[in-house]
Amino acid sequence: MSTLVLDAEALYLELLAGVRALWRPGMRLIGVTSGGAWLTERLQRDLKLTEQPGVISSSLHRDDHARRGMTAAAQTQISFDVNDAHILLLDDVIYTGRTIRAVMNELFDFGRPASIKLAVLVDRGGRELPIQADICAARVTLPATQSLTLARSEAGVFSFNLRAR
Repeated sequence: MSTLVLDAEALYLELLAGVRALWRPGMRLIGVTSGGAWLTERLQRDLKLTEQPGVISSSLHRDDHARRGMTAAAQTQISFDVNDAHILLLDDVIYTGRTIRAVMNELFDFGRPASIKLAVLVDRGGRELPIQADICAARVTLPATQSLTLARSEAGVFSFNLRAR
């Protein structure tokens, strides 16, 4: 049996390089709570952006409330007009695509962006909806019985938690 080892800090540097290549003046960052929001905070610093990034929650538009329940995740906070904005949406891990679908529904509650690009640290496969990342630092295959999430230390250092569901 092999053990999955992912260096979240190294993958962040890969993500940063991909974002730099994709970045255009006027783009706005929005991070999915909580891992994606952590990524946007760090990207804002590393890219020396002055605009405040947004934070978006999927909780109001999820299609699996009966199974997951309502989460106590942070609420959506977008302080800029999303109408005609070019959005770079960030998340830590993409799996089925359902969180991204819910987040896009939430985003459209705020207006109609000109475009949305998706950047993730890890694509773990298992898609149930036709959604894919424009930037992905790593692709791994995990069984449905495992969960992979980004963690952040008090010092701001990223790592991953791999758990049984």
